[in-house]
Amino acid sequence: MARMRTFTAALTALTCTALTLAGCSSGGGGGGQARSGPIKIWYSNNAQEVSWGKATVALWNKAHPSEQVSGEEIPAGSSSEEVITAAIAAGNAPCLVFNGSPSAISGWVKQGGLVPLNDFPDGVSYIQGRTGATVASEYKSSDGKYYQLPWKSNPVMIFYNKDMFKAAGLDPDHPALSTYADFEAAAQKLVGSGVAQYAIAPAPTNEFYQNWYDYYPLYIAQSGGQPLVANGKATFDDAAGQAVADFWAGVYAKNQAPKEKYNGDAFVDKKAAMAIVGPWAIATYAGKVNWGAVPVPTSTGMPADQIHTFADSKTVSVFTACKNRQSAWDFLKFATDQANDGTLLSMTGQMPLRTDLPTTYASYFSANPEYTLFAQQASRTVEVPNVANGVTMWQDFRNGYLKSVVFGQQPTSQWLHSAASTVVSDIGK
Repeated sequence: MARMRTFTAALTALTCTALTLAGCSSGGGGGGQARSGPIKIWYSNNAQEVSWGKATVALWNKAHPSEQVSGEEIPAGSSSEEVITAAIAAGNAPCLVFNGSPSAISGWVKQGGLVPLNDFPDGVSYIQGRTGATVASEYKSSDGKYYQLPWKSNPVMIFYNKDMFKAAGLDPDHPALSTYADFEAAAQKLVGSGVAQYAIAPAPTNEFYQNWYDYYPLYIAQSGGQPLVANGKATFDDAAGQAVADFWAGVYAKNQAPKEKYNGDAFVDKKAAMAIVGPWAIATYAGKVNWGAVPVPTSTGMPADQIHTFADSKTVSVFTACKNRQSAWDFLKFATDQANDGTLLSMTGQMPLRTDLPTTYASYFSANPEYTLFAQQASRTVEVPNVANGVTMWQDFRNGYLKSVVFGQQPTSQWLHSAASTVVSDIGK
């Protein structure tokens, strides 16, 4: 995954007319009339998503002989964000990428790599109609434009190994994990009994996105749905942020989570009894772990239907290197219509970012009740802030978290205060 901000191409805007508006790009990549024709797209290398991508492309190509789509996995690299950033710089980005990270959007806009979807006559109405205006607003950039279509989410929750819980004398069907004290008691039993080497094993590594799977979901829950940054200010240097930092610091101090990277999936390999992850992982766990899932804990406990968590969403953007942008937009709408969203859900278990998810696909959730909890949680999620220099912000936050929370080299209160200043400085650059 990787990040940047926004161009305003005034000259382009002045030369665009009502007839050519759909093809103009104030995102920094030049304008011109929207054209139709062949396009290239990228999708992630998740096996289920690859299958969905190939099936969707085949359906489109059968009906659109003059607008053929060629699809392939995002090229290998240290992160998909870095690969996409490099492609923008080289001028050879595809028309669409079905794996965008909201934290990278501002950087790609700053590079001049993205087309504002507002340029298409039905761009805003389609995004807001599909996703809902309130949710969609989280994905709007600081200039008021949409450079990404909110596509799918993976609401992060606590997965737990039922067999390991039972062996440790814990209720495998209704585990007490809603409060920090509950979690700590369960962790002590799991590790102390020798049932699990670790209670939970989030990666203690410094990739900028790792806080999305330890600190951030618990902060969102504890704060009642606050993002890390709101209105240009850090939100986490407060009682909620302190409570979450101290919770994780305690987990690491008691060696209930590893301080070194585990090469593999600690949950699948039964080294850890719990994991923080979204429903994309269910397919990975099938036949390997007898799992259950509960919302992330809060300090004093909270009803499940009131808990917010990290959305872990992916979005889709139209890139300025694309010549046939009208076809790109038409394919994007096709790939995210109700039918193809339903196919995505059934093939991947990931939640399309659309309104009334549980009722729209009621038959799917009836046949797959293990996904229902995630569909309900999907309506109470928070994404990463759509701010300038998002990757830099998260990287600085992560570096401080490791030093303070994981390795105990700095008081958590001191780190939170310092991180709040750093975050504000990062997004203001």
